[in-house]
Amino acid sequence: MMTKPDRLDVRTSIVRTGTSTNDATSPQRALGQHDAWRERLAVPAEENDSRDTGLTAHTFPNTSHPMTCDYNMGRLRKWQKKYGLEGAFEYSKRYIRVSRQDIPRKSMTRLQQHFLPGKLKTVNVSRTYKPEVCPEPLTLPVSNSPFPTAANLSEFMFGVSTMYKRFNDPGTSPVNDWTYWLTNGRGASNGGKLLLVLADASAEELGDAADQLAAAGIDADVYRSDGRVPMAVRYLTLVPTMYKHRERRGKKWLVTVDDDTFFLSPHRLSRVMRQYDYEQSMYIGTFSEDVNNIARHGPQAFGGAGVFLSVPTAQQITEDFESCKSDEKVREANSGWGPQGDIILRKCITDNSETQLTLLNDLWQLDMYGDPSGFYESGKDALSLHHYRGGGWHIAHPAHYTKVARICGEDCTLQRFQTEDDFIISNGFSVACYPEGIDFDTNQVERTFSPAPEDKGWNFDFTFGPQRPSLHKTGRKISWDLQEANIEDDGSVSQIYVRKHDDWRWKNPDGSPMSNVDGIIELVWLPA
Repeated sequence: MMTKPDRLDVRTSIVRTGTSTNDATSPQRALGQHDAWRERLAVPAEENDSRDTGLTAHTFPNTSHPMTCDYNMGRLRKWQKKYGLEGAFEYSKRYIRVSRQDIPRKSMTRLQQHFLPGKLKTVNVSRTYKPEVCPEPLTLPVSNSPFPTAANLSEFMFGVSTMYKRFNDPGTSPVNDWTYWLTNGRGASNGGKLLLVLADASAEELGDAADQLAAAGIDADVYRSDGRVPMAVRYLTLVPTMYKHRERRGKKWLVTVDDDTFFLSPHRLSRVMRQYDYEQSMYIGTFSEDVNNIARHGPQAFGGAGVFLSVPTAQQITEDFESCKSDEKVREANSGWGPQGDIILRKCITDNSETQLTLLNDLWQLDMYGDPSGFYESGKDALSLHHYRGGGWHIAHPAHYTKVARICGEDCTLQRFQTEDDFIISNGFSVACYPEGIDFDTNQVERTFSPAPEDKGWNFDFTFGPQRPSLHKTGRKISWDLQEANIEDDGSVSQIYVRKHDDWRWKNPDGSPMSNVDGIIELVWLPA
């Protein structure tokens, strides 16, 4: 709690172990278990009594881009209100420049720099503050991967079955997400074709959906389906709908996805699929990460991760469609959770051909509950994400995570960078601090999440290997999670990472909070 409007209770507030705000690389002594947070003392920002909000901009060698480390109180007030922060909170701004090199993507890259060159500063939104001198930017080496705006998905046709209510609801609308992987980011299609099927939609709703997609630059056709038909059959119907489409002859892969399926790297998706023979009968996807779900539903491609069908396979499904959707087949597709579209699709293929599932494990179904940090902070180079809009599953913001790819390339999304002062940037997802040091194997996934519905302790082991224990409520980790990212007028990308002081995860073993104040870290990625 705040003892005065502009001062912190330093017993539990977060700071870094630096000797001065101008010494970004000074040596540091190791922090003991009991003095970590006492050593990292936060201080209030220096107030500007004259209320002068003039800016001080400067540059560093190797970048011509001006950097301004002022306290933009208008923006801070907006974030304070938007994210429900208290009137006084910690704020730090850090510039990042990338060094694109002919190197492979690494899961973890260690930097010879500190993340915080000075102590975290506390600001009160009712006041104004003097600008500060920006520290030298963090320099991050990344692979010379392509930019998403240049992707070409003209070999793919995607089919989605959903409801107009979900499509149009701001909380569940997929339009912004699809704009990332189905357009060039400038209002034009990247060649990927989308067929959207809306159950029981009116003519007005179909037209509105088509208009929204066209305005975003997405090449889409919108259809109506009969909501009285079982959902599993509506899902299977996507395949003959795509196969019979007039533009199918120019496609190599027909892909069924959910409305919360997200492809992070369009270039890599195209490159990976070139290793398969699209002229043969192919059924490509991935299992659930939770072995419970495989035992329950069977060894099929779990559709939220994306199911890739070659045209010969789609032809076979189309020819057998009537028998595949019979009442008997619908009953067979009921695993106890109702008829499953993934089951009816799998049985339509395997009961009528010799084709079996080919696993592509870089697709992710993400059948997990609770805090998804362990996955997103694992440094994996994922092709797809799923189940990220809540409703019992986790909440994530991939359309924001991937905005930084315009500067550092597709490979750097969710790539990890470890600094000398024990911070790890999981790019686009979180900035985490480990006050007692990083003394664990970062190659192991942190078990922050849980399966549904029965946790046997080893549900995820066949996917991730044995996971290391969660650091929740241990006092050994505290993180700021990305809530938004914006492409600025000057070409930079601003990432806003937020931490709430009452976050249930960031507690000491005795239950006390690791920090008594909220916090924002802003990372600004400089354009090349």
